[in-house]
Amino acid sequence: MLPVLSAIGAGLSALSALKTLRSSNTPDAANTSNTAAPNTSATDALASTLAGSKATQTSGSEVQDRFLKLLVTQMKNQDPLNPMDNAQVTTQLAQISTVGGIDKLNTTLATLSSSMLAAQSLQSSAIIGRDVYASGSTLGLADGKGMGAFELKQDADRVFVQISDSSGALLRTLDLGAAKTGVSAFEWDGKTDAGTTVTSGTFTFQVTAARGNATIPVDPMMVGRVDGVSLTNGVRLNLQGGGDIGMSDVKRIL
Repeated sequence: MLPVLSAIGAGLSALSALKTLRSSNTPDAANTSNTAAPNTSATDALASTLAGSKATQTSGSEVQDRFLKLLVTQMKNQDPLNPMDNAQVTTQLAQISTVGGIDKLNTTLATLSSSMLAAQSLQSSAIIGRDVYASGSTLGLADGKGMGAFELKQDADRVFVQISDSSGALLRTLDLGAAKTGVSAFEWDGKTDAGTTVTSGTFTFQVTAARGNATIPVDPMMVGRVDGVSLTNGVRLNLQGGGDIGMSDVKRIL
């Protein structure tokens, strides 16, 4: 019995709200007649209304207002011999409450996301001027010195680094010998296998490692100095010499 009384009370409150609205702006009778749809689900009517206006963004309060207007109109024009089921009214009211709650939740999450982004950018500014190891295979050469790194999952007997230019041409192969598990760094003096010196710029490198006759997985890492922080597509660290990386790509801060 209580659900029935609650549904009736909610319907009367909504009807009162609609009468107040109509007293200030009386709609055309023919228009009201066209809006009325006896024994038609208010939820279906709301879905049809929203589908016809996808190009227009509506707030949660506007959606609730439209829903209540459709529900009250439906109740006013229902068949007295076949009235709306009280459980159906209660279900529809619960549905619109859920929609309003989701809209508020989205707003809260957007605010929280902005706050977290601002906090992360503030924290990231603390590493400006410091060198970082990050996932990647880019090698920058400046003043005859380039530095890269790699991470091994297990000890290796042999480690080789192949450095190439932007066109993919192999310039230099470095034999680093044995290396232990973990992160190791290497330097390149800018010389090729032929003994010539290349100009400063950006190059790529590939690391291969082996133990006995087995190849060992290895993750290449780029080394760079952080010059600044940008907020484009999240927090990005701007590296010296150009390029940027995400905070999630950073493996070590020196």
